[in-house]
Amino acid sequence: MKGLDFDFLKFNWLDAVDIVLVAILVYYIYSLVRNTLAVNLILGMFIILIAYYVVSSLHMNLLTAIISKFMSVGIIALVIIFQPEIRRFLLHIGKSTFLQKNKAWWGRLFGSKDIERDNLLRIKPIIDACKTMKKTRTGALIVFVKYYDEEFFTNSCEVIDGKISKRLLESIFQKHSPLHDGAVVISENKIKSASCILPLTDNDKLPPQFGLRHRAGIGVSELSDAVAVIVSEETGEIAYAKQGRVRMNVSFGELEKLLNKDF
Repeated sequence: MKGLDFDFLKFNWLDAVDIVLVAILVYYIYSLVRNTLAVNLILGMFIILIAYYVVSSLHMNLLTAIISKFMSVGIIALVIIFQPEIRRFLLHIGKSTFLQKNKAWWGRLFGSKDIERDNLLRIKPIIDACKTMKKTRTGALIVFVKYYDEEFFTNSCEVIDGKISKRLLESIFQKHSPLHDGAVVISENKIKSASCILPLTDNDKLPPQFGLRHRAGIGVSELSDAVAVIVSEETGEIAYAKQGRVRMNVSFGELEKLLNKDF
C-alpha cells in the first residue's frame, strides 16, 4: 500500500508569518468595511458565488451562463464598487507606516517643540470658536484637510482663503449668515472655503439623532484623510470624525490633543 503524503502538514516560521500577515490584512479590511454598505455588497457577492456553484452543479446552463458573464468582470467590478473602501485602505496603510507613527519621536530628535507650540497657537482660535458655538448651540462643521483639492471644493464652496480667527469662524456659522449652511474647510493654516457641500456617509448604522452635519462630516472622513469637527445645533455637543468613525461628546482638552495630533 502506497504511503500517504503528509508534506502539506509541515509547518515552519514562514507559514506562521504568512498566517499572521493574512490575519492583519483581514482585520484591516474588516475595520474599514464594518458598519458600511460594503458589508451588504460583500454578502451579495458571496450569495451570487454560492448560487453559481449550485446552478453549475445542477447543469442549469442558462443561469450558469448568465452568472458566469456577471462574474467575468471580476476585479474591475470590485475596484469600481469598493473604490471608497480601497481609497480608505491605502490612506490607512500610509498613515500606519513607521515614519508616520513616529513623527513625534522624530520631532523631538530634531527639535520640533517650537513647531508643536506654534501648532497649538494655530489651533487655539478654532477651540475658542467651538467653545462659543457650544455655549450658544450654533451648529458648525469644520473640516481639516492636509491637501486642498481645489477642483473638488471650489465647485461646491465659497472661496475664503483667509486667516484662521475665532471671530471669522463664529460669523460664518452665525445663524443668519448666508454661509452658515455647509462646511468650512481648513488647510495650510487658512480658512480656504466655506458653505461647502460634502458627500454624506452611506453608513446605515448611525444613531437617528445624527443630522446632515454629522453625516457629511463622517462622509468626507470616509473618502479622504480629512477629519471633521461637528458642533450639534440641538445639544451643543462636539463630535470628531476620522476615517469614517465618530467620537461623541469630545471635551475641549481632547479636541486640542486630537487636532494637534492629526494636523
